[in-house]
Amino acid sequence: MFNTETITGTIERITYFNSENGYSVLKIKPEGKFPKATAHDGTIAVVGSMPELGVGERVEFAGYWIEDSRYGTQFKAERVTPLPPSTNEGIIAFLSSGLVKGLGPRTAERIVEAFGKETIHILDHEPERLFDMPNLKKKKREIEELITAWRSNQSVRNTMIFLQGYGVSSKMAGRIYEHYGAATISKMQENPYMLADEVYGIGFIRADEIARSMGMPQDSPERLRAGLVYALSQLTREGHTFAPRAELVSKAAELLKVDNLARIEAALSQELFTGGLMRDEEVKSGIREEAIYLPEYLIAETSASEKLLAMTKGESPIQKAARDVEWRSFLSELAQANHVDLTDQQQGAVKAALTQSISVLTGGPGTGKTTTLRMVINALEALEFDFALACPTGRAAKRMSEATGHSASTIHRLLGFTPSEGGYQFDEGNPLDIDMLIVDESSMIDLLLFNDLLKALRPETHLMLVGDVDQLPSVGAGSVLQDVIYSEQAFVTRLELIFRQQEDSQIVLNAHRINHGEQPNLTNKATDFFFFSEDDPAEAAKLVVDIVKNRLPAKFGVNAVTDVQVISPMYRGPSGVNALNEMLQQALNSSDHAAAEKKIGSRVFRKGDKVMQTRNNYDKEVFNGDIGIITGIDFDGGAIEVAIDTGYVYYEWSETDELIHAYCISTHRSQGSEYPIVVMPVMTQHYMMLQRNLIYTAITRAKQAVVLVGSRKAVAMAVNNNRVATRYSGLLDRLRPLK
Repeated sequence: MFNTETITGTIERITYFNSENGYSVLKIKPEGKFPKATAHDGTIAVVGSMPELGVGERVEFAGYWIEDSRYGTQFKAERVTPLPPSTNEGIIAFLSSGLVKGLGPRTAERIVEAFGKETIHILDHEPERLFDMPNLKKKKREIEELITAWRSNQSVRNTMIFLQGYGVSSKMAGRIYEHYGAATISKMQENPYMLADEVYGIGFIRADEIARSMGMPQDSPERLRAGLVYALSQLTREGHTFAPRAELVSKAAELLKVDNLARIEAALSQELFTGGLMRDEEVKSGIREEAIYLPEYLIAETSASEKLLAMTKGESPIQKAARDVEWRSFLSELAQANHVDLTDQQQGAVKAALTQSISVLTGGPGTGKTTTLRMVINALEALEFDFALACPTGRAAKRMSEATGHSASTIHRLLGFTPSEGGYQFDEGNPLDIDMLIVDESSMIDLLLFNDLLKALRPETHLMLVGDVDQLPSVGAGSVLQDVIYSEQAFVTRLELIFRQQEDSQIVLNAHRINHGEQPNLTNKATDFFFFSEDDPAEAAKLVVDIVKNRLPAKFGVNAVTDVQVISPMYRGPSGVNALNEMLQQALNSSDHAAAEKKIGSRVFRKGDKVMQTRNNYDKEVFNGDIGIITGIDFDGGAIEVAIDTGYVYYEWSETDELIHAYCISTHRSQGSEYPIVVMPVMTQHYMMLQRNLIYTAITRAKQAVVLVGSRKAVAMAVNNNRVATRYSGLLDRLRPLK
């Protein structure tokens, strides 16, 4: 343990300051004698995370002495308290340090000449006295601006110091102040848990740490209510749109480490009373107790079901036109004109899209979904109806455009999302002017996005959902495609016959084998499907790196970075996403070969790195899942340049939390994409994630080749595990009420 002590001094110079985390190296002129630590110029080195300080400031530091092998004796500050300068010279140096815009040395001298050692007190409490100074040759507007700048600066600094006292980093403190402004301290003292709901990047865990350090009791009502919302939010991250009451209380008790369930029940009742959470007492998914929702999910679920049911009523313009169509000859002529052959099932799907207000086209790879989709589009054009094509992600929209020859967009772009306002141009009050909407990769649509989409459709607009229901469900909450399929409100076509199959190709065949619960062909006799046996996770990871770096480029002539995508079932472990990203970065783009690199936090970004965008950023026009290559690092401007399909995108250092390295990604992050070659480790240590739909989703991302590395036992475990985790969702019940 270190002995804590305090030292006071005036800042002589700032050797280093990191705006990301507040880490600083200062030289101070101490008030007192510290012979062992004092340099020849009379200064002491102080290090630690602290608010941005200025030369000439008088500061009290609380901390302990350390011995640095390179720099000698330093004072490690744990708490920093700026103090008013004690001399006129110190006040002048402080005021003119650049902390306040418009306050230079000459102005500072004149103010101190008038007010002396009372200067700081007057600026804080009686700044209007500046107007009466005869020697301050500034216009009234300039003095007003100076007073405003001083107050703003003091407010920021006081807030930073307050937050720092509770372990908040400079970067996070800046984000909090940006949200609450001068009211930050009072808001925090009122209820620090509001941070979790209102400030981006601060979740319940961090807010709880701050609140507990402020003395908030473990079973305080504020903590219990915030914990309940957090617990339900965690369940939505697992895909649930609601939670049974008892399960939510149990989950909250576990997360909060509170044994008194009665107090949690009381907090839940209060949260329901105030509307922070909402309940539905109807039977949902076989759960015969209260279903507890976050408000946005209950609203979305109710709204989506009402919109879908409304679409099934009445007769649309397309349906009216379809009454006069002689379908056999119409479809035959359409197929001949487009040089395709359609099975009876495919013809039925095309007809259903125009005769039914809601239709679903599903099926595995190679079963003719794209051909069927193109024929639906051709039929709409022949009958002169307007339509739009959309997908949940930019990657999927690009693929849809290439496959159909028609422009497709993301759902957000179709609806005209406006980042500044957080809303959509098209909604209930301003619906899309189209006769049919076709959505591909619809297995990726979550409940909230689905509701936004339906709100922008007129009741007479047809909706066609296209996707593979056997893939992983959406990352967000809900089971939209599955619920619509089982609702009996849509005409569903499930294509089974495999068309797209080259001789000696195994990707499509193995995908269907896996989907039917059969073991894939791992004999390595095919030209596009390979299996490398390795039971040890660490050795498997090394093998993956060798395959990506050396074997695949040698065999197929591909680029190891841009043409090969490694997909891992888990993030942790020797063969998980995190470890493989580090190993692949070192193998494919090490610091010895990279032209430039920048360490931000714990991550190192290098020119040439493969990175992925992790959330939709409409200002930059990049979207969750977009992959690019770092093409430049601007050290002077503090930015990284990334080349993505849509062009070059610039990220300031503070914005790089939107990026992750993408040499290896999770299976969920691969959805909606296609890659020339997919490499996947499949280990028994991944047992928690070894599910049929996971391995099926991963291998169906590959166009040219698939390489599995691991054990046959692990592959068998995944294929045999078809127990897809049940999601609590009320959409199906609302569409098909229980009798």
